[in-house]
Amino acid sequence: MFHRRKWLLAAACIVVGSWTSSATLAADKTYPSFGKIERLDPRFDKLIPKDALLEKLGEGFDWSEGPVWDKQKECLLFSDIPPNKVMRWKDGEGVTLFLQPAGYTGSKPRAGEPGSNGLLFDSEGRLVLLQHGDRRIARLKADKTFETLADRYEGKRFNSPNDATFKSNGDLYFTDPPYGLEGLNKDPAKEIPFNGVYRLAKDGKVTLLTKEMTFPNGIAFSPDEKTLYVAQSDPAQPIWRAFEVKVDGTLGASRVFADNSAAVKAGKKGLPDGLKVDKDGNVFATGAGGVLVFATDGTHLGTIDSGEATANCNWGEDGSTLFLACDMYLGRVKTTTKAPAKK
Repeated sequence: MFHRRKWLLAAACIVVGSWTSSATLAADKTYPSFGKIERLDPRFDKLIPKDALLEKLGEGFDWSEGPVWDKQKECLLFSDIPPNKVMRWKDGEGVTLFLQPAGYTGSKPRAGEPGSNGLLFDSEGRLVLLQHGDRRIARLKADKTFETLADRYEGKRFNSPNDATFKSNGDLYFTDPPYGLEGLNKDPAKEIPFNGVYRLAKDGKVTLLTKEMTFPNGIAFSPDEKTLYVAQSDPAQPIWRAFEVKVDGTLGASRVFADNSAAVKAGKKGLPDGLKVDKDGNVFATGAGGVLVFATDGTHLGTIDSGEATANCNWGEDGSTLFLACDMYLGRVKTTTKAPAKK
């Protein structure tokens, strides 16, 4: 993204083990707090307790992204994109390496953003990765190799699948900006002339849903699945759009749900990026300023401000903990709301 650090690709070799970052916070200590929580509307107090703190669970990452909770193993997985890794955090154990390579399996060294970005678990508990370097959506197999789910639209390679969300029927909705391409939109390897939002159906068919967004990024459904929210991480138009979801699963008319322009112009770190909704449809969207919390009518209720460019967030533990990927940090905040119930 436009605020990303510079980096070099780490060696591309599969590693699954117990390596621990030297910067990882000691697991047997109380987690320190960082950042601040800003309250703008009384409704915010019903979502985030007044005594809530943003806890720092780990640090020393290049660019943390895509947190996802593993219910079976009671741990959090998240991407560290530049070094091409997926990391694992577990309370009492700290942060360890889970997987490398995570998004680029080629042998030719490359710069840019080669790793995985968004991470999800499918209905069978299998890890699905949005891989920048390999420009595909892949599923991790039991032997720690990858199975390609989709890598092309109409015969042309994706730019770099970024973030995704499952619909209750098993279809995967995902965004495809150019952030995994070293030259972004001007990269000669870019085969699709636009940056789209797509649906990957259970039968493997890929459908273009919209190409109206310049840099589509985070994506999530409302609890009733009648609205699809998509972030646009464009500094010239940093917004979140809300799309009508038709009965057949395609998208109808859209509207600007919220606008992050004022915060971007004020110099706050970040751009509209990852987002999630809670059980009541409130939107927790990362953007300039941190995690901005919006009511269903678009009212900005408050902000969880890490002080860093916050890339993504997700629910975990019992469903009421919000985990944050904040540049070099991994954080969490306990809430009084919860993730939507699975349908």
